[in-house]
Amino acid sequence: MFRIAIRAHFDAAHFLRNYPGKCSQIHGHRWEVEVCLKGTELSATGMLVDFHDLKRTVNQTIAAYDHNLLNELPEFSPENLNPTAENIARQLFLGVRKTLELEPGASLVWVKVYESPDAWAVYEED
Repeated sequence: MFRIAIRAHFDAAHFLRNYPGKCSQIHGHRWEVEVCLKGTELSATGMLVDFHDLKRTVNQTIAAYDHNLLNELPEFSPENLNPTAENIARQLFLGVRKTLELEPGASLVWVKVYESPDAWAVYEED
């Protein structure tokens, strides 16, 4: 089994609705994002997925988040999800999976989102 991963980042603000602490106030983060793929077969060039293609897809996915107030995005509206690291990881997972073209036998494993250097959340599906 092969695994590859890339790292990207975006800068955005958010606040947590119905939260009893200071994170209920608008504040910002440099969100670090890691995306991991796995697969059993390599292409003729010896790659699971070209890093360039994976980076392009991830950067396109996070572009909608960059320099925004996440609470104002449709997926994090009051009727939908609170923009927690957990929910951001899931939304990015779904966006990358929807856009990235994978060879047979390759799959998206997880997306990890760092809110700070020592606090992160991972979303993966069984």
